[in-house]
Amino acid sequence: MESPLENQHFPSYQRYDKERSHLHVVRIPASNEWQVIPHVADSLITLADFKATEVGAEAVAIINAGFFDPVNQQTTSYITIAGNLVADPRNNPRLMDNPDLLPYLDKILNRSEFRHYRCEGEPRYAIARHSEPVPPRCHLENAIGAGPHLLPTLELESEGFRAEVTGDVIRDAIGSDRSNARSAIGITADGTIILAMAAQIPNLSPSGMTLPELAEALAELGAVEALNLDGGSSSGLLVGDTIYYGRFDEAGQPIERPLKSVWLVRRSPEM
Repeated sequence: MESPLENQHFPSYQRYDKERSHLHVVRIPASNEWQVIPHVADSLITLADFKATEVGAEAVAIINAGFFDPVNQQTTSYITIAGNLVADPRNNPRLMDNPDLLPYLDKILNRSEFRHYRCEGEPRYAIARHSEPVPPRCHLENAIGAGPHLLPTLELESEGFRAEVTGDVIRDAIGSDRSNARSAIGITADGTIILAMAAQIPNLSPSGMTLPELAEALAELGAVEALNLDGGSSSGLLVGDTIYYGRFDEAGQPIERPLKSVWLVRRSPEM
């Protein structure tokens, strides 16, 4: 499929038509020319609104990122920008004071995050649990938590998304085995960053991807590490000036959900 970024040498865009979803993919090369940086809003705003901000104006691609509570508009994911923790789920009372979540709270607060390091002056990207230390000679520039870790293994139970008792599923917070719109970010062996959004197919039910299917799709794209991002109605990918939505209503119209945070792709200011 023709790419809206066809005049850009990189990043590149491609759509893969799967049996029950359209997989929209942006690849960002491992170089100093492009950077993947986070942006967080004070209140919930749309992808188009993020594009319209000063930070997003020069972005060539934007994907939804961390989890949030749509009721109080507070984050349920850690967010670090320019070395500072700017969003802390521990300050969200609807998360911390929810008795149903108490048995899983330690796991929820230690979910995986996509990280941007500066290591001896060079950028490096990684996926790590929130509690994992920063590598030697590196500084944590940016990070947004999400989860679960998709690759190299799917970490549903250890990150508090799913729980079983004597073989019975008693918790499945994001419907891991149900088809739905999904968003993810991955890293290939050569350091290429992959933004992937699995969109539903209008008028096809069920459609989208399960989390195991999303992990498999990222592996097929060459990712050796991958992280699930917020999904469902939050799933969306802006490429150039085009927005690809993840979910659709019964009339086949896209569902646009305001967001708390995004990852955006733009040229490095040093270039």
